[in-house]
Amino acid sequence: MADLKWGIMGCGGIAGEMAEALEKHGKKAYAVCGRTKSKAETFAMKHKIRKIYETYQEMLEDQEVDIIYIATPHGVHYENIKEALNAGKHVLCEKAITVNDHQLEEVVELAKSKDLILREAMTISHMPLFKKLKERIKEGAIGEVKMVQVNFGSNKGKDYTNRFYAMEAAGGALLDIGGYATTFARTFLDETPNTILTTMKYAPTGVDEQCGIIMKNSLEQMVVMSLTIQAKQPKRGVVTGDEGYIEVYEYPRAMKGTITNTATGEVETIEAGKTEDALLYEVEAMEGTIEGTYEDNAMEISRDVMHILSSVRNQWGMKYPFE
Repeated sequence: MADLKWGIMGCGGIAGEMAEALEKHGKKAYAVCGRTKSKAETFAMKHKIRKIYETYQEMLEDQEVDIIYIATPHGVHYENIKEALNAGKHVLCEKAITVNDHQLEEVVELAKSKDLILREAMTISHMPLFKKLKERIKEGAIGEVKMVQVNFGSNKGKDYTNRFYAMEAAGGALLDIGGYATTFARTFLDETPNTILTTMKYAPTGVDEQCGIIMKNSLEQMVVMSLTIQAKQPKRGVVTGDEGYIEVYEYPRAMKGTITNTATGEVETIEAGKTEDALLYEVEAMEGTIEGTYEDNAMEISRDVMHILSSVRNQWGMKYPFE
């Protein structure tokens, strides 16, 4: 595998996880840039990163950098992606890859026009477990897929100055945790939904505090989804067929699921991958895609998911100040 050099944009917790994943892959991040030079220096010292830049533009001008990993707040992903692509860099961007489908389609087309790779760092699209579960569905383990039920709830507290509640940071449950739930659902549908119904509760700041979403595609497969940032829920996804069902807990980085045969009650346990290697799988997929040794439909899923999330917000009539 070629020695592709990674530049990390952002110095938060997930950026640190990516630096560790790169080292586990047998390499170190080559460059880093954060909101302040002091943050970048601290990050670089901790992860033994060679190059520190004061501005994103300086890092993008470095001809040694092949891939930019974007770990900035998702409200600025669109601009960061455009800057990186225009600088000739491949891009792996944290979720939510953009805040709406118009932004995503624009950067997808930009990447194509420059013959560059753009991927979303969505763990569900890369965890080996989900590939195995889809194989078992193809083999008839649960019969025909009829319905997906998925929920995600975290309790961010009532400090409404927190970024999770900030409209200017594209806060709220939908973009913070909804991408995971929607990606889980879309992964197991045979085609994307064309009917979406939703209701929500606003936080005092104007973002979505919690919501319910029901979806259906032309094959009559349905999704029921609940999200909240005010109450802890188990991260549970259930894929139901006419002969059985799949159940997965902690699905964003899951390495185990069960398949229950509804006629016999027999339970099959499926295990694949490791939770701690979630970002390593993203690194392998990104580099493999660049080198032409890896192929999947992850970006098709990302585009479908962003279209769903945008449709939901359109129904709410909710726009972020910068849109």
